[in-house]
Amino acid sequence: MDYKRIFAEEISNILEDAMTVEAVMALVEKPRFDNQGDLAFPCFTLAKIEKQAPYKIAERLAEQLSHPFFEGVVAEGPYVNCFLNKSHVSEQVLNQILVERGGFGNGNIGQGKNITIDFSSPNIAKPFSMGHLRSTVIGNSLAKIVEKVGYKAVKINHLGDWGTQFGKLIVAYKKWGQEDLMKQDPIPELLTLYIKFHEEAEKDSALEDEARLWFKKLEDGDSEAEALWRWFKDESLKEFGKIYELLEVEFDSLAGEAFYNDKMAATIELLKDRDLLAESQGAEVIDLSQEGLPPFLIRKSDGATLYGTRDLTAAFYRKENYQFAESLYVVGQEQTLHFKQLKLGLKKMGFGWADDMAHIPFGFILKDGKKMSTRKGKVVLLDKVLKEAMELAEKNIEERNPTLANKAETAKMVGVGAVIFHDLKNERMNNVEFSLEDMLRFEGATGPYVQYTHARGCSILRKSGIAADKLMPTGLNDSYSWEIIKQLMNFQDTIKRSYEQKEPSVIAKYAISLAQDFNRYYSQVKVLEDDIQKEGRLALVFSVTIVLKESLRLLGVNTPSEM
Repeated sequence: MDYKRIFAEEISNILEDAMTVEAVMALVEKPRFDNQGDLAFPCFTLAKIEKQAPYKIAERLAEQLSHPFFEGVVAEGPYVNCFLNKSHVSEQVLNQILVERGGFGNGNIGQGKNITIDFSSPNIAKPFSMGHLRSTVIGNSLAKIVEKVGYKAVKINHLGDWGTQFGKLIVAYKKWGQEDLMKQDPIPELLTLYIKFHEEAEKDSALEDEARLWFKKLEDGDSEAEALWRWFKDESLKEFGKIYELLEVEFDSLAGEAFYNDKMAATIELLKDRDLLAESQGAEVIDLSQEGLPPFLIRKSDGATLYGTRDLTAAFYRKENYQFAESLYVVGQEQTLHFKQLKLGLKKMGFGWADDMAHIPFGFILKDGKKMSTRKGKVVLLDKVLKEAMELAEKNIEERNPTLANKAETAKMVGVGAVIFHDLKNERMNNVEFSLEDMLRFEGATGPYVQYTHARGCSILRKSGIAADKLMPTGLNDSYSWEIIKQLMNFQDTIKRSYEQKEPSVIAKYAISLAQDFNRYYSQVKVLEDDIQKEGRLALVFSVTIVLKESLRLLGVNTPSEM
């Protein structure tokens, strides 16, 4: 039940035609201090409409406002402050959560429409590093969040399986590669070759020309180039699959850059038909100088296409095949200019739906304060991080709860969850410093802390001996319970804000705050004491476990019931 809306409706009814419910809703806020109430309506906007002092309007509204869910309404200067009836509201909220379970907080903003989400998108023939983690976990979480508000998410892994770097790898393999080493451990060997190419190219610039030539051969269907490229890709997908399985990330499409190779000619013809191709230093570009941007490269002087050409083609394909309401690109902030050019290019072509496309940028993962670089070999491999996280989690669990069953499975949930949560609790535009020790702490703003709080709630319910589905919640009116009830009431708004801002950290911070409130509650209240409110308290505990579990699910994190 939306008590903010009830409050707004009651105010709007009194005001008659002066303000709509939605206009009132937009102004309702939370008072600064708890002793000022639960909801507040500032009367400044209304004062301009009614030509009356705000405090006078506040006094009039406070006298007239009444509802069974309101314990009291007072005027405080220019504000109308509402105190909700703790017993009535807590009983309603707890009953709703116990009925809806994981569906609590669901919305229908999306009305079943599609949102395409382009995320993860690693380059094949390179190891899956910590640098790829952010796009993967932010995109996966956004897919869950948009589905929570009623959209259908179409998850696309736009693999980096085309481009000049494959010319570089082919050159490197032909010059320095050894087949037996490649078959033994292909991805680390390809990384070694990639690094060696760049080291050697600094001494001999002719290698760059050779690489461009081999990529052009690949584009033209040269059998040797194609065979090597396909081998690099197959081995990469095997390795990526192991990572995605650990992270429990799935995709609806693995159509990478190469998928669009035979579709780009149509895009280039369309640009020609609309007289949008200009020549610049021998290359073909879309001129964006009037918009104050550099030219958008479409075809290089040697005829080779670029990822801009492929992204234009992919946008057409996705619109035609998925009819997206929104199309999100979860790609690092360094690509901001590219996506501005992409949208402008589409708009110049006359496609207004380009406005439904959005770049969702994010900061870097740093190691010792510096950005990781595959080219220079400064990289932390994600599979090693996840393995180490699980081992460290198992060690922590062994110390805390040596008799716990299924330690390995729990350690996997905690270790992998810690890595994901550490990333998503940070606002996506912030850089994130890599620290496994910080990620795995059981205290503070960490994934294990939230998971442990959930497990503590499950433990209380087991000790009660009452089946959770048999609970008959009563209203609670103590201040400790009320703090949690207010948090639970905010869950749907939290999800809505997270969706609107495309910001999973909103949910992560909410989960931390709810866990902190619950741990304070647990330290102050005897939950299992036999009295008339025992079932109400247990219903509160059960509701917290439901909402914590759903919050973590929206982030892509699992929740053990024991730790």
